[in-house]
Amino acid sequence: MTESSMRQLRRPAGRPPQPLLSSARITSAALKLIGRSGYRGLTMAALAKSLNVATSALYNHVNSKQDVLLLVEDHLMGRVDVSAFSNQPWETAVSMWAHSYRQVFASHLPLIPVIALLPVTDAPRTITMYEAVTQGFLTAGWPAERIIDAIVALESFIYGSAYDVNAPTNIFDAGTQVPHSPNFSAAVARRGNLAGANNADAAFDMGLKALIQGLAAGVSAEMGAATAGLH
Repeated sequence: MTESSMRQLRRPAGRPPQPLLSSARITSAALKLIGRSGYRGLTMAALAKSLNVATSALYNHVNSKQDVLLLVEDHLMGRVDVSAFSNQPWETAVSMWAHSYRQVFASHLPLIPVIALLPVTDAPRTITMYEAVTQGFLTAGWPAERIIDAIVALESFIYGSAYDVNAPTNIFDAGTQVPHSPNFSAAVARRGNLAGANNADAAFDMGLKALIQGLAAGVSAEMGAATAGLH
């Protein structure tokens, strides 16, 4: 073996060129761990093991499981597309945002109950997402005091619809109870017979359209009443 080859095999002195851990690596490992074992499978010890580091090394980068969840939340929210709020009508922008939001979380169902209740404090990409949505509402003429309630209403629907994406195709099969539910069973059969229909997508589109129209009509009526009260 030449001297040059021996030098290449020797471990470099000093610190490695890149740190063993980073927020991106921790986030990626956490998502994979949750995907395999569910939310309860995400522990600091399990996460450290999946990263091939000591648990103490993990604590040098994050203080707790809550910090890891914040990284995960910020990563997922950063993938939600809000670009339409800058160049599309409000109804179109809300629809495109909702579809993107649903698509992101349909792939990460175990996290929905956690992230739905996780504060957004110090999550920059999450805040950026909400800022873009809020600005879109304001540009459309929404009063500031009604915007967050509308966003929460939309998110509640989006999260529920993300579950429906993963629902089994026979979820409404009445089984032995078909004779006792003729109308329901017939409606289920009719739904399943629609050519080319994706039931989860069809339900989401129907509900989202109704929700957007209802929100728009409701805020318009409120603003009209407020304007009338000034005269």
